[in-house]
Amino acid sequence: MSDFHDQIEREIPRLRRYARALTRSVDRSDDLVQETLLRAVAKRHLWQTGTDLRAWLFTIMHNQYVNMVRRAVREQATVDIEQMSSSLVATTDPTASRQLRELERALGYLPGEQREVLLLVGLEGMSYEAAAQILSVPVGTVRSRLSRGRDALRRLLGLQGGADPPTASRPECKAA
Repeated sequence: MSDFHDQIEREIPRLRRYARALTRSVDRSDDLVQETLLRAVAKRHLWQTGTDLRAWLFTIMHNQYVNMVRRAVREQATVDIEQMSSSLVATTDPTASRQLRELERALGYLPGEQREVLLLVGLEGMSYEAAAQILSVPVGTVRSRLSRGRDALRRLLGLQGGADPPTASRPECKAA
């Protein structure tokens, strides 16, 4: 196996984690990772040795995800949120499990642009510059979306002013 393939293989756990957080579905996330890896191998000639392979792969994944969402809208596909399983529960501690479910639900309420930035910077630990490159937006937009997303999460989780998190209705959140 080539060095390129070894490097890609090392990034698969990060790609899977990001895809699961983005899609909120194990099956769709697996499809997204597979499509990303297929595209990366097919477009290997476009990657420049010495550049950030992880950012390149996340860019491919982001573009694949956008295409997937657009296709679903075109096909007027609907998703029953109640049928989607929680992919973040990874502990037997009931308090932690509940908190992870609340966080996942709150992330689902955010506009996609804010959720993507929060996942790239917060979950994946990427720099603002890398996230901006992946999302094809200016760094200032990443900062704005991150700030608004964090504020919205605090409100949704009841971490500001002692408010209770919403249970039934979707709160209004502004997109950056």
